[in-house]
Amino acid sequence: MKSRHTWLNRVPVTAVSATALVALAAPAEASPASAAPASAPASAASTQLFPAPAAAAPAAAASSTAAAVDYETWQRDCQAVMDKALPYLQERIAQGKPGEKQAIVLDIDNTALETDFGFSFPQPANKPVRKVAQYAEERGVDLFFVTARPDIIHAPTAWNLDQAGYESSGLYVRGFLDLFKDVAEYKTAQRIDIERKGYTIIANIGNSATDLSGGHAEKTFKLPDYDGQLS
Repeated sequence: MKSRHTWLNRVPVTAVSATALVALAAPAEASPASAAPASAPASAASTQLFPAPAAAAPAAAASSTAAAVDYETWQRDCQAVMDKALPYLQERIAQGKPGEKQAIVLDIDNTALETDFGFSFPQPANKPVRKVAQYAEERGVDLFFVTARPDIIHAPTAWNLDQAGYESSGLYVRGFLDLFKDVAEYKTAQRIDIERKGYTIIANIGNSATDLSGGHAEKTFKLPDYDGQLS
């Protein structure tokens, strides 16, 4: 049975607090240009009046990292991947055996939801992905969401998925001990758990290698992350 978590609509989550919680979801991006290294000590005569000019370069590089990918390009690239996923799913769903429980596993950040393009709550659905997911749902396929988000934001995440138009049959978030595990191994373990519930995972959709490695899905579809620029 699919649950739309309607009880969550009665939870008094303010926009400010919920947005702050969701901000915890995406792992911080670390790059060599993200922080300017401390400049070498200057002479006593020049320390106050003439700061080292080289120190400004890393800061300028850091300010430009988030602007490398525009929204239209990302949506176009996502659509290109989903244009390949839909024909496969149409055929695979039609081939379902009697009694087979089919499932699709989705990542959340910059897969099911638009996370890195705007800072709002609820976060909107990634439209090309939602369209394919809804096609599968309408034909009896269950959707499971496996994310690296911590369980402290399970409730607002479930509510956000519902508001974005997804019917979730299961949301997997990381418990405290999971935070110390390799993300790829953690996500693989959740897919194994879904299989133990009797499901055949016909597709796994994500935007990172950690979403898709480890097997336990008949086919994987990789959305763009632009060499890690998107979470």
